[in-house]
Amino acid sequence: MSQPLVGNWNYPTAIRFGAGRIRELPEACKAIGLKRPLLVTDPGLAALPMIADAMVALRKAGIDVALFSEVKPNPVAANVEAGVRILRAAKNDGVIAWGGGSGIDTGKAIAFMAGQTRPLWDFEDIGDWWTRANPAGIYSTIAVPTTAGTGSETGRASVITNQETHTKKVIFHPKMMPQIVIADPELTVGLPAKLTAGTGMDAFIHCLEAYCAPGYHPYAEGIAVEGMRLVKENLARAVKDGRDIEARGHMLAASQMGSTAFQKGLGAIHSLSHPVGAVLDTHHGLTNAVAMPYVLKFNRPAIDDKIQRLARWLGLRNPTFDGFMEWSLELRRQIGIPHTLADLGVKESHLDKFAEMAAVDPTAGGNPVKAGVPEMRKIYEAAVAGRL
Repeated sequence: MSQPLVGNWNYPTAIRFGAGRIRELPEACKAIGLKRPLLVTDPGLAALPMIADAMVALRKAGIDVALFSEVKPNPVAANVEAGVRILRAAKNDGVIAWGGGSGIDTGKAIAFMAGQTRPLWDFEDIGDWWTRANPAGIYSTIAVPTTAGTGSETGRASVITNQETHTKKVIFHPKMMPQIVIADPELTVGLPAKLTAGTGMDAFIHCLEAYCAPGYHPYAEGIAVEGMRLVKENLARAVKDGRDIEARGHMLAASQMGSTAFQKGLGAIHSLSHPVGAVLDTHHGLTNAVAMPYVLKFNRPAIDDKIQRLARWLGLRNPTFDGFMEWSLELRRQIGIPHTLADLGVKESHLDKFAEMAAVDPTAGGNPVKAGVPEMRKIYEAAVAGRL
């Protein structure tokens, strides 16, 4: 049966893209009326010259900026709550969310929660829960990405871990979208090769799962396909030479394209990855990259034709599903992605619990083949054993 031609579509925000454009940060603050922003980032970035330089530039421009950096690699509710307390006490009027997915997700969540009275988990991305929020209590955000991976800077949600249940929760509201993004590839130059690989695969998988998700959204699919081409042409280059500013720029664009496209949906790669990250604190993009081929194999009955079309667009020598699988496995090897979830510390004893968590993850509904607890466990077993 053909896909029903029905959809609800929404596309993102103002993006200032290009090398050196971080110099426009003071003007961007003024453009949206920020006079006392809270700059939210992670501890590693907070110690780097880029943050000190930005704060000096902001203060020279008459902008009274404060810094908050209590952000874990997989952010938790306590990080958001601490940031909200700081923001309210300092009477900050908005947020500069700076970093990779962790810094930007936390910054967006702080800006979102700053004027709310209900607890964070009341705004999980379930049904119309987002309508519980007071829109007037959502502060403005400028996003400054330093990785090319999650694309959180062009998303309307934050992924925050509930430490009590060890589950990752998606907090959503349309007004969580940053008003301005400053996408300066020079800020990604210092990213180590291993993180460049993991975050770059995250961008690729966002595009891939959006492309494969059921539903009619040709905008998302078109953006996803071109995003995957950019990753194919540039990720290995960026891993090999972190100073390759052209490759870094293309990867930054691909990352934003992934998060723009995945409003169409994600799938079981993310469903399997989220429990592993929440319990074992693994890197999200790296975990996605390890899980990817096992989910592709499981989904093959539903996506074979689409993957053949994608393989032709990517210019693969063997434009078939098998050819795409071979190419993706070779890319993983080339950039140092482990082959099995066992390499990330996943054991047989984890699988019953992880399968239950994966089956109810909010991304599971977007998988092109229905996957409940038994199916999730089967994919986990293959991914731990390295069986394709």
